[in-house]
Amino acid sequence: MLELLTAPGNLPFSVALAVVALLAVLQFVGLADLMGADLDLDVDGPAGGHLGGHAGGNFALDGGLISIVGLGRMPFMMWLMLLLSLFAVIGLAGQQFLAALTGSPWSAWLVGPVAGLAALPVTGLVARPIGRLLPRDETTAIDRIELVGREAEIVIGTASRGSPARARVSDRFGQQHHVMLEPDNEGQRFAEGEKVLIVRREGELFKAIARGDHYLPRLD
Repeated sequence: MLELLTAPGNLPFSVALAVVALLAVLQFVGLADLMGADLDLDVDGPAGGHLGGHAGGNFALDGGLISIVGLGRMPFMMWLMLLLSLFAVIGLAGQQFLAALTGSPWSAWLVGPVAGLAALPVTGLVARPIGRLLPRDETTAIDRIELVGREAEIVIGTASRGSPARARVSDRFGQQHHVMLEPDNEGQRFAEGEKVLIVRREGELFKAIARGDHYLPRLD
């Protein structure tokens, strides 16, 4: 397997797999949100709706290239990992087939673009059923400043000043977003499962204060 991945003709596909592994680690530790890697998509209508744009307005997802590749049917980071994974699988399988057919793998400069073009529609096909199974979060194209003033729940890690944790917050539409936040006050710590109130935003990092009821005894 190592010989297969390190062969010169397979280098683009090995790099794609390495990027997928790196993105998975970033997602796990929550750094992708801190770096602004998550992309909020506006998805309206029965087939996925619209992709929020800026200068060009909204692009319909019901047809065209965006619909074919499945963009907007799942969180962008997950879609990117799926695309890179399929690119790698198609490329490696293609090189194996070509090696069996001609006696040696072909140049990555020839196989890479073909694998990339093939991976796009395949990604769209795979993204559709996966998107239907995923919870509908991170789908509303809102300005993230609108999350200020809303309640959030710490879902991964313990937050302290200088050491943010991953939290889940719902916007005014009921759609969920995952953000990185830390206490606004020095000396505070937010434990996993604790609900806090977001009070301000600094770049992609949110500041929050404790609600004060996390450590109260339950009456039920």
